[in-house]
Amino acid sequence: MNFIVCPHPSLGAALDWGVGGRRCAVGRAGIGEKLKEGDGITPIGVFPVRTVLYRPDRIAPPKTGLEMRAIGEWDGWCDAPGDPAYNRPVTLPYSASAENLRRQDHVYDVVAVLGFNDDPVVDGTGSAIFLHVAKPDYAPTEGCVALALNDLLDVLAAMQPGAAVEIRV
Repeated sequence: MNFIVCPHPSLGAALDWGVGGRRCAVGRAGIGEKLKEGDGITPIGVFPVRTVLYRPDRIAPPKTGLEMRAIGEWDGWCDAPGDPAYNRPVTLPYSASAENLRRQDHVYDVVAVLGFNDDPVVDGTGSAIFLHVAKPDYAPTEGCVALALNDLLDVLAAMQPGAAVEIRV
C-alpha cells in the first residue's frame, strides 16, 4: 500500500493511501529538496516508518501493525548536529539540544518516526521527520507531516511492517 504526501489544490497538502486525500500540514517552506538543518522543508523521498510513539496518559495505544512504544516522562529526541545521538531518541535532561516528546500541546500525542537522515545520520542535513498530530489550524511544521488525530489514527491502522511514506511534489 502506498502512503503518498503531495500538494493538493484545495487542501494545501494531503496524505492519500487510496481512500481519498486527508488534509495535512507540511513544513513552513513547503515540500522540496532538504538541504540543511532548520530550513523548514518537508523532504522529497520515500521514507520507511520506523516506529510509532504515543502518549498513554492521553490516548489508548493506536491500532497498527507497526512497532509501537509509549512515550515516557523523560523521552526526548536529539536535534543537535554533531552530537553522537543526533536524530536519535534520548533521555531528558540531555547534555545537547533535544526536543521533549511529552509536549504540553497535543502535537506529539501520536508520532510515527520516518526514516529520514537516520541510516546513516549526516550531521546538519536535517533532523528527524515525523508524522504527528496537526495543530487545530493546520499551522506549518518545521518539516514534519501533521494530520488531524483521527486521520493519523486511520493512517496508522492501515500501515503494516515495511510501510513507507512517499513525499513528492
